[in-house]
Amino acid sequence: MGDILLVRHGQASFGSEDYDQLSDLGVEQSRLLGRWIVSCGRKIDQVVVGHMKRHRQTAEACLAELPQELRPEAESLAEAGFDEFDSDDVIIRYRPEFAERGALVQHLAQSESPQRAFQKLFSAAVERWVTGHHESEYRESWKVFRERCVAGLQRLARDSGRSRTIAVFTSGGPITAICQHLLELPDRRAFDVNWPMANTAVTALRYSGDRISLNYLNNFSHLERAGQSQIITYR
Repeated sequence: MGDILLVRHGQASFGSEDYDQLSDLGVEQSRLLGRWIVSCGRKIDQVVVGHMKRHRQTAEACLAELPQELRPEAESLAEAGFDEFDSDDVIIRYRPEFAERGALVQHLAQSESPQRAFQKLFSAAVERWVTGHHESEYRESWKVFRERCVAGLQRLARDSGRSRTIAVFTSGGPITAICQHLLELPDRRAFDVNWPMANTAVTALRYSGDRISLNYLNNFSHLERAGQSQIITYR
C-alpha cells in the first residue's frame, strides 16, 4: 500500500501580468508545507508536477525545507495529467467579450472587490463548462479533462512501486476531477470539492495496484499552525 499526496499549488499572482508566478505568500505557504512534512517525519520517495510554473515553484519551495534524508533521490517528473484546465477558454466561452486583451482586467478593476467579482464570474463559467451542454465549444471539455486527470493518476499508481509516498504538485482542477471520480460524484456536485480548497492543501490517496481510494481531503493544518488567518488563501 502506497500514498499519493495531491498538493494544490501555493497562492499565485492574481491580477498581475503573470498569474502563473507564485506570490510571496504562495512561497511561504509552500515552505510551511515542507516544514509540516518534516514534523511528520515523512520521506517523500517521488515528486510529480504538472507543467505550470506555479506547480514547480511550489514543489521547489516545499522540498527546500526537507533534510536530505526525507527528499526523493530522483528528479521530479512532469505529468500532463496533472495540468490545470484552460481557465481563459472556460471564461471566454461563457463571456465572449473577454476574449479582447485586457477586457477582463478592466471589468474587474471596476468592482469594489476584484477577487469576489472574479470568483462569481469564474463559478458561473465553470458551471456552464461542467454541464456538458456545450462540449464542442471548448478546447477541452469537462469530460475530456476529467478523463485526462484520472488517466494520469492511474498511470502513476500503476508505474509506482509499493509502500511509496508520492507528492504530486498540481492545481485545484485535477484534484477536483480525481475526487469526483473516486467519490462517484455527479458532475453538478464536482466543484463542491474545489471551492473550499486552500492553497497548498493536501489531499491524500492510498493505492495498491489498480485500487485507489481517498484517505483525506483538503488538509491545510500546516497553515493553521502558523496562527495567522491571512496566510490561508483559496485563490
